[in-house]
Amino acid sequence: MISQDDNPVAWALLLYELDEAREHLGKLIDELSRAGSIEDSTFAVDLGHIYAHLNRVWHARDQSHEMSEEQRHKFSQFPTDLDPVG
Repeated sequence: MISQDDNPVAWALLLYELDEAREHLGKLIDELSRAGSIEDSTFAVDLGHIYAHLNRVWHARDQSHEMSEEQRHKFSQFPTDLDPVG
């Protein structure tokens, strides 16, 4: 896992992705609370966007440099090496 001391730029990018996921999740929660319902297709897009941020965090956790566009696409995919808990 990268660290702030060893890789400050990569660390900042990791925190950026987590902050973006938090922001989008908060907006989704607010929208659900306000509207009381959501279309399946809209919900899928919103969750997919949140997952993409989280997936990039997981896949880039050991990367010490900025990800390329090719890596960004690859890293946005669901992890195959992470087992859900709970």
